[in-house]
Amino acid sequence: MKAAVLVALVLHSPFALAGRSCEEAPLPIEEVVTTMNLAQRTLKALDDSGATVAMISRAGQDLSKYGLTYSHMAFVVRDHAAGRWTVVHELNDCGTAGSDLWNEGVGNFLLIGLHRHSTHVLVPAPQVQARLAALLASRTPRRLHEPHYNMLAYAFSTRYQNSNQWVLETYAAASAPTGKVETRAEAQAWLKGAGFTPLTIEVPMFTRLGARMFRANVAFDDHPFEQRMTGQIDTITTDAIVRFVQATDSTAKVFVVD
Repeated sequence: MKAAVLVALVLHSPFALAGRSCEEAPLPIEEVVTTMNLAQRTLKALDDSGATVAMISRAGQDLSKYGLTYSHMAFVVRDHAAGRWTVVHELNDCGTAGSDLWNEGVGNFLLIGLHRHSTHVLVPAPQVQARLAALLASRTPRRLHEPHYNMLAYAFSTRYQNSNQWVLETYAAASAPTGKVETRAEAQAWLKGAGFTPLTIEVPMFTRLGARMFRANVAFDDHPFEQRMTGQIDTITTDAIVRFVQATDSTAKVFVVD
């Protein structure tokens, strides 16, 4: 019965397609039920974790050829007074080279036609959670957001930004000493100094040319020339973020909800 109610709410929500691809075809009812059941399990796991803020990842597309499972990361923030969790993340505007910041429920966050029905949750240290909660309620997230979107944005350039990059740079602002990170350039400088290393993926020349010609949300001109010419593309993935947080925060916790 709970699942049926949740399905009805989602199907009538004006935000139900948030984060979806450009196609407007509704998801099969079986997919909606399966996804909302995953959302319920994820919410219970978040409640049980005792966290106030966590970083949640979904598997929206098949990235197995790069050795990756999860494609997109967001913050999820607990409102103790209202008894609910809110996802905060950057989303590419459909079919464009732009992006914006979104607040939505866990159900909507997952209701995109998942490649794999699984969520990955990273819970940082309590003091970082507290700073993230305060930061996400301020104007800092907007200040750290670059609306010029690039799916394969270079990790150490401020020309573009991808969704995972916004999460990482916002995490940097909460983890660095107070006042140390106020801009994207400062966030990237702090991340370099703290030892962050992006994932390097190989993108052949013809793939790069095709992507640049036919996809508005893919660019390579922010990557160093030498790396670009050899197809070595350094970008920010969920795996790279998890690896960095675990390496610099011994108290960070990770769990997977299937």
